[in-house]
Amino acid sequence: MPALFDDIANIALLDPAETGSKTDLDWQGLERAASFLEARRSVRRYLPEPVPTALVDRLLYLGTCAPSAHNRQPWRFVVLRSHAIKAKLATAMGDKLRRDREADHDNADAIEADVARSYARITSAPVIILLCLTMEDMDRYREDTRNTHEHHMAIQSVAMAGQNIMLAAHAAGLSSCWMCAPMFCPHIVISTLKLPDHWLPQGMLTLGYAANNGKPFQRKPQNETVVYLDDSY
Repeated sequence: MPALFDDIANIALLDPAETGSKTDLDWQGLERAASFLEARRSVRRYLPEPVPTALVDRLLYLGTCAPSAHNRQPWRFVVLRSHAIKAKLATAMGDKLRRDREADHDNADAIEADVARSYARITSAPVIILLCLTMEDMDRYREDTRNTHEHHMAIQSVAMAGQNIMLAAHAAGLSSCWMCAPMFCPHIVISTLKLPDHWLPQGMLTLGYAANNGKPFQRKPQNETVVYLDDSY
């Protein structure tokens, strides 16, 4: 676990007389956090080395430390490590991908390349974490609009849990990548894995020890993505 987390956890215990001003301390911690976050990459190729079960369990617990709507914790996780199960899921999802792209009249070679790439990403990762949501504990309303918002809040909760898992994995020396593919074929994922009908797949994380460094870090400049609205607006 990087020293970053120890630093953050112990900030309240530090003596301002020894560490300097509160402002200086906050900036130091922020820059350590920035270095940590900027170093994370979405990695799609992994070494064949297995990930210890205790480590996977710890990552899942840290996922549940995320905030959730009404604190209902609507996330559900399915861990896949068996090659046979991963291959079965990848094949079923690939068949749906092929049908969808054929209906779009896409190039046949491009379709097969896409299907093969998806199959390889799923089956070559030592661990797959399927992230699902359940609405069983969420609020219900008379109006469809508010029920839709409630569903969106559950989606946001699951996404935040997934981000926690990815950051915790990075802290542990692992790499990961979020795949949205299950959203395009939720019923196929549910039936293939024999999941409860109310576990609605939202995405999957591939997880393992990185075989490469991933793609270069690129972000849009903040003047394209941020607007400050203050009293002078």
